[in-house]
Amino acid sequence: MNEVEEIDLASVRREYTKGGLRRNDLPLDPLTLFEYWLKQACEARLSDPTAMSVATVDETGQPYQRIVLLKHFDEKGLVFYTNMGSRKAQHLEKNNKISLHFPWYPLERQVNFTGVAERLNPIEVVKYFHSRPKDSQIAAWASQQSSKISARGILEGKFLELKQKFKNGEVPLPSFWGGFRVVFNSVEFWQGGAHRLHDRFLYQREADGWKIDRLAP
Repeated sequence: MNEVEEIDLASVRREYTKGGLRRNDLPLDPLTLFEYWLKQACEARLSDPTAMSVATVDETGQPYQRIVLLKHFDEKGLVFYTNMGSRKAQHLEKNNKISLHFPWYPLERQVNFTGVAERLNPIEVVKYFHSRPKDSQIAAWASQQSSKISARGILEGKFLELKQKFKNGEVPLPSFWGGFRVVFNSVEFWQGGAHRLHDRFLYQREADGWKIDRLAP
């Protein structure tokens, strides 16, 4: 086996030079800034600009993270879809506290939401499911997300079987497939700054609006 050259992790660093974030630039509503930053991430053609790390905890308090795609957002919250038998869905059934993290590193930006996850109503789920490409709909049926499988071939075989089954008709919504809306109570915006003096602003929901605080980097 070829030896892999050891990486000097302590020396892996770079300067952040794309500018800062100032208090005067902040809108009263965090979604206004989030929408603007998301639009810029899309215009910059970042890979998967809607990808977010979703953090949940199990019954012992052990945290887990995974990457999920954001599918909608508005003043009610941020929406994603999943297999309701998945590990994240099982966690949220017992503890609906959740954190979402958007890592837009090429723009030297990060955004983090914290809040609670609420299950979407069936009408919303059906509408979105039938907007997906047909192969994606079939894949939802083929995969019992987070369950153990012995080989990839089993998954691929099930997909081909279902593709044949549904080739001439509409793919029905699986009973085990759904989604969540994250009702957020805090949003942190992080913008890289020179000399590691990054800009961080935390929005926290209050009865009459949003409180904004600058955080030390």
